[in-house]
Amino acid sequence: MRRRRNEVTVELRKNKREETLQKRRNVPVSYSTDEDDIDRTLASTDLEELVMKAANAENPEEQLAAVQQCRKLLSSDKNPPIDSLITTGILPILVQCLSRTDNPTLQFEAAWALTNIASGTSAQTNKVVHAGAVPLFLQLLMSPHENVCEQVVCALGNIIGDGLVLRDYVVELGVVKPLLSLIKPGIPITFLRNVTWVIVNVCRIKDPPLPVETIREILPALNELITHTDVNVLVDTVWAISYLTDGGYDQIQMIIESGIVPKLIPLLSHKEVKTHDTMIYLLMDYHELLNLE
Repeated sequence: MRRRRNEVTVELRKNKREETLQKRRNVPVSYSTDEDDIDRTLASTDLEELVMKAANAENPEEQLAAVQQCRKLLSSDKNPPIDSLITTGILPILVQCLSRTDNPTLQFEAAWALTNIASGTSAQTNKVVHAGAVPLFLQLLMSPHENVCEQVVCALGNIIGDGLVLRDYVVELGVVKPLLSLIKPGIPITFLRNVTWVIVNVCRIKDPPLPVETIREILPALNELITHTDVNVLVDTVWAISYLTDGGYDQIQMIIESGIVPKLIPLLSHKEVKTHDTMIYLLMDYHELLNLE
């Protein structure tokens, strides 16, 4: 009974954690807008006219201003007009803006707007995918413009976080290798945190598990991230490993063979409580599977 109670507690904690992992609306403090201002803007904005301006590629300045205005509306924490903008035809326009290599600022604003649309309901996220955004997002992971690349990582994280179908779709298109290539010396810490968050979303669903080849690709990155000094990166890395251990004995064996375990043990005494709790969950999963074996 005690073991069962512990298992239930772990499952509840994991479910609570997953609520915060799956999707994120990108509303940086420096760009956040007062809700009253957004309400006033919505009341005075003709969305159809705004979308028409966003489609006006012949006037780059007007197009950028319109796309930026759409992004600001979508950045609202309270009732962003996602469905209204989708209905007026913004999605194909934003996707087309992603291909504008001559205008990285427009790419950034479009990717940001799409990120916030994809942070909504499953139906809204799927509409972003069906509009053809994912292949362009994958191309932009190699963008020379860091802000564009980071914003695309956030968008992909929301799409992958929607669930099994979209996770497998993005993985099959080849997201893992370019995503992991971003983990390199000099990457800004906020960028690295976003990359690690996406890795967690990739690992989160255990039924069915990731292909073995994908897990083998991810493990070296986790092996590197597990020694990072940033607490957020460290916590998410341990969660990713924990989710992989949920996949069964074979995946645990892969983790052991990767050399991660010796780096995990010292984290049991880590001063950050969240990391310590996650380690307990991971070791409980490991112990339970060994008992079953």
